[in-house]
Amino acid sequence: MLALTLIGRVLFAGYFLYSGISHFTNGKGMAGYAKSKGIPAAELAVMGTGVLLIVGGAGLLLNTYVQESLVLLLIFMIPTTFAMHAFWKAGHEAEKIGFMKNLALIGAILMFLY
Repeated sequence: MLALTLIGRVLFAGYFLYSGISHFTNGKGMAGYAKSKGIPAAELAVMGTGVLLIVGGAGLLLNTYVQESLVLLLIFMIPTTFAMHAFWKAGHEAEKIGFMKNLALIGAILMFLY
């Protein structure tokens, strides 16, 4: 059971770490997309959220400051879900999938917090 928990933690944290790194390696593209969604100061928002993702993911991966790391991830996930994946405005299936995926991730973070 411990092995499964460790594998789950690595996979879950890895998702956020990878996403955070992508905010820096593909920042211009992400900022353009964020601008198209009406995000103010999109470049700064992308870099700031990249930091949230990396710090939150690293805390989970290293099993340090876990509660704080989860809160950082929620600070990222909740507004991002509604601002970037508002499928009810865009009408795109891809946005609906992104929205539902993010809701599932928020649910998992809440379970970790418990």
